Amino acid sequence: MTTQTRDFYQILGVPEDAGVDEIRKAYRKLAKQYHPDANAGDAAAAERFKEVSEAHAVLSSLEKRRKYDEMRKLGAFDFGGRGGGRSAGGGGPSGAPFGEGAQGFSFEDLGGLGDIFGSIFDRGARGRGPGRARGPRRGPDVEYVVEVSFETAVKGGRVSVSVPVTEECATCSGSGAGPSSGIERCSECGGSGSVSFGQGGFAVARPCPACLGRGMVPEVPCVSCGGTGAVRQLRKLQVSVPEGVETGSKLRLAGQGERGAGGGEPGDLILTFQVKPHRFFRRQGQNIHVTVPINLAQAALGSKVKVRTVDGSPVILKIPPGTQTGTRFRIRGQGVAMKGRRGDQFVEVRVEMPKSLSEEAADRLREFADAAGLRY
Repeated sequence: MTTQTRDFYQILGVPEDAGVDEIRKAYRKLAKQYHPDANAGDAAAAERFKEVSEAHAVLSSLEKRRKYDEMRKLGAFDFGGRGGGRSAGGGGPSGAPFGEGAQGFSFEDLGGLGDIFGSIFDRGARGRGPGRARGPRRGPDVEYVVEVSFETAVKGGRVSVSVPVTEECATCSGSGAGPSSGIERCSECGGSGSVSFGQGGFAVARPCPACLGRGMVPEVPCVSCGGTGAVRQLRKLQVSVPEGVETGSKLRLAGQGERGAGGGEPGDLILTFQVKPHRFFRRQGQNIHVTVPINLAQAALGSKVKVRTVDGSPVILKIPPGTQTGTRFRIRGQGVAMKGRRGDQFVEVRVEMPKSLSEEAADRLREFADAAGLRY
C-alpha cells in the first residue's frame, strides 16, 4: 500500500529549481484564476485555490521548501506511483528491522517539519511520531501574502483578506464520526497512530494515513469531512495595516492560525505585505520621489506647479527661472511616517519640449534665440 500526496511544483507549474520570483508569479496567476470571489459556487475552483495556496505556503518559504525538497529526495512522497513503499510493520527495505544497520530517521529530525506536515499530506490533523503525547498541542502558524496599495502601505488602513485554513468540522464537532457512529481502534497502525516505511536505508516514521495519527477511526465517517474531523475553508478577516509598511513587512495575528490538535490552542497567522507599485509615487526608505513634467516656458521663465502628495492634498511648488531637466526640489514632511519621524518628498522636474510648432511660434522662438544669442 502506498500513500499519494501532491507535488507542489506540479501544482504551481514551475520547475524544481524555480526562483522565488517565478514561484510568486505562478502563484499570483493561479490564485487570481481560481479565487472563490471570481468563481462563486464552483467547488472545483475552490479546491484548486486551496491546493495553490498550500503549495505557495511551502515553496515560498526557504526553510519549508528546503525540508520539503529533502523529503522528496528521500522518496518520502509518492506522487501517484513514484517513491518508496511503506511498511506498517516497521521493516526496512532489506527485510531487517529498522534500527539494525539502518539510520533511524523521523520528521522531527528535520527540525519542525511537523509544522507543515499536514499541508504536505493534505490531512486535517497534525501527525505525531511514536511515543509522542496525545494531549493538547498548539496548532501550526499560517503564513499568507497580502497585497496592499501604495497609499495604504504609507498611511495605514484596513484590508480584507481570505486565508485558507483548516477548521474543525461543524457537523461532527471534530470527531470525524457520522451521526450515532462509534469510534474504534485503527487496524492499520494497531492504535499507535504512526507507521513507518523504508527508503534508501532510512526508517521514516509518519502519522498513520488511515487514522490521521489519532490511533482511532470512526465506524461510519462523517460525510462532511470524510472522517478527518476537519474541513478546509477560507477565513475572511479585516486586517489593520500599520502605517509605513514595506514589501516584506510582517504582521502576526495571535490565535488566527491552524487549529490545535486535541483541544490545543490555535497557531498564529503571519501576514507578509506585498506593496503594489504606484504610477506616480516611488518610495526609498521614508522618502517619497516623484517626477513632474514642465514645459519650456515654465523652465525658462519660472512658474508655480501643483504637486500631488501621499496625503492627498496638493502642494504648490515654485519653479525658479532657468530650471534644468533633472533638478530636484524637497518638500519637507511629506514622506512616510515611521518610528516618530516622517520623511520628505522629492520632486524631480522633466522639461518637455514641444513636438511641433506653428510657423508663427517658430518665428517667435527664432527671435528669442537671436536675442539671447543662442545658436540653432
